[in-house]
Amino acid sequence: MNKKLEQINNLLEDLKKIDRDKIEAFMSFAMVTEKEDGILSKKQKALINVALSVSAQCEWCIELHVSDAFKAGATENEIIDAGMQAVLMHGGPALMYLIPVAEAIQENKNG
Repeated sequence: MNKKLEQINNLLEDLKKIDRDKIEAFMSFAMVTEKEDGILSKKQKALINVALSVSAQCEWCIELHVSDAFKAGATENEIIDAGMQAVLMHGGPALMYLIPVAEAIQENKNG
């Protein structure tokens, strides 16, 4: 497992020990809103989340949502294109966060 994904899992487990109800409520909300097809498909949601992660400059989010995008059937080019939407709206700083996007793509392609 990628180090950042492992860090996310460890954080959630630690936070559950402190306030299980809030973490479980958040995770339940996340599962309902992003993991299921609805008006938008899981793939569309995952690509939106990639763009939002780049815009928010969150490397952990990038790793999580690139992985989710691949699992939902997105291609490498679709993931990069989603990241470029963040660059369009957020500029040069977002462009630099395509570096962790590219790294996450490679990690997911290499297993």
